[in-house]
Amino acid sequence: MISTGLAMNMRWIVFTAVNVMVFVLLPEIQRCDGLGVNWGTMASHKLPPKTVVQMLKDNGITNVKLFDADSSTLSALAGSGIQVMVAIPNAHITAMTNYNAAKKWVSKNVTRYLFHGGVDIRYVAVGNEPFLTSYNGSYLNVTFPALQNIQKALVDAGLETKVKATIPFNANVYESPVENPVPSAGRFRPDIGDLMKDITQFLNQHDSPFSVNIYPFLSLYLNKDFPVDFAFFDGTDAPVVDGEIKYTNVLDANFDTLISALKGIGLNDMAVMIGEVGWPTEGDVNANVPLAQRFYTGLLKRMATNQGTPLRPGKYIETYLFGLLDEDAKSIAPGSFERHWGIFGYDGQPKFQMDLSGQGQNKMLVGAKNVKYLPQQWCVLNPDVKDRSKLGENVNYACANSDCTALGYGSTCNGMDMEGNVSYAFNMYFQVQNQNEEGCFFQGLAMVTTKNASQGTCEFIVQIDSHSPVVRPSMPLFLVSSLFILLVHLLAI
Repeated sequence: MISTGLAMNMRWIVFTAVNVMVFVLLPEIQRCDGLGVNWGTMASHKLPPKTVVQMLKDNGITNVKLFDADSSTLSALAGSGIQVMVAIPNAHITAMTNYNAAKKWVSKNVTRYLFHGGVDIRYVAVGNEPFLTSYNGSYLNVTFPALQNIQKALVDAGLETKVKATIPFNANVYESPVENPVPSAGRFRPDIGDLMKDITQFLNQHDSPFSVNIYPFLSLYLNKDFPVDFAFFDGTDAPVVDGEIKYTNVLDANFDTLISALKGIGLNDMAVMIGEVGWPTEGDVNANVPLAQRFYTGLLKRMATNQGTPLRPGKYIETYLFGLLDEDAKSIAPGSFERHWGIFGYDGQPKFQMDLSGQGQNKMLVGAKNVKYLPQQWCVLNPDVKDRSKLGENVNYACANSDCTALGYGSTCNGMDMEGNVSYAFNMYFQVQNQNEEGCFFQGLAMVTTKNASQGTCEFIVQIDSHSPVVRPSMPLFLVSSLFILLVHLLAI
């Protein structure tokens, strides 16, 4: 999924982003109430759902947001006590405009699990950012009817007080006018203004929250002149002044733009949740561990104190971090960082220290336990090969069918030589293919080694043994080509 938001420095900047999950704190620490995480599953090799659920419990994570209603995931969540948001993917929204279909969906994916010791489902998300301009209006006429039918189905099932229907919106559904780019001038996007008013009033009528995805990282990604400090929470020399309010970070400014838009339609006190917010650790010069730590440290501290925003001071804001795990099969059309939003890596191991309490305890997250890996072997370029004329096309194939985003500019594997780049690409394909012998042939250019091929900060992974069918990541050809321009230059051929 793609999320866009607005950032300000004399004008708003539209930005794009991805999925999220709900997350709460460790039981032995004071908890930052309202914090959750998104659990996305677009990976070539998935951790067993029960392993992930145990990891959530070990970290005191009590809220989780899903992007579907997969039965294996929900079965693993049964009896866990974790509160869950299930979702109807965008591709299924149109079907929900038929009430009987909506009723069957609720029966199969909600009511079925609501038994003693079952799944604590609290929300149904109807689509994910369905009004993105990149969808060219595909869901404009079906999302509201689908929401109404799901709500009616919940009411008819007697679940209206326990389970709330909502729509995770991209932050591009609201804006400030160019002539007055401040939060207090916030309004819903003119082309969908009437529709947003109808949907929002309907949500409020049923005590359902407005859910919005906000990504400060994308302000930096899309505008090289964006003031870096404004993306974080530790102060800036260039605040945005709106009357008597000085905004020192883009999250507050963006959120309050929504509050102003709600106020404009008479819903100033409507409940709002942040459905996705986070910081990636790979795939861009600003996507790295130090900046991710800086972002989360500031965010969690604010969450712990219920600081709120200038227009919602001292208010509880339910917030879902994006995301739980890295997902190597996601589309990278928005950017190479799309596969690296997890606070845990592909194998469920923490990437960095994170104080979930927001109290400065700086404790390490608890990684997934008893993870099974494939054998400790890697696929690398055979140094004895003399004819390398077909190297480019083989690397091209490897990266088109695996994840080579760590080779990009500003990423952890960007500094290797030609042999390192080629070996990295070969190994990523080899691991996606479950280390099958054919996965390390490449017309005789590669070989399998039991010596760890990692170089410096660049980790050559060994994939987890998930016993699941291979789901090949898809890389747009123009992105593959740009990577190989670099490789061809290194190959000097």
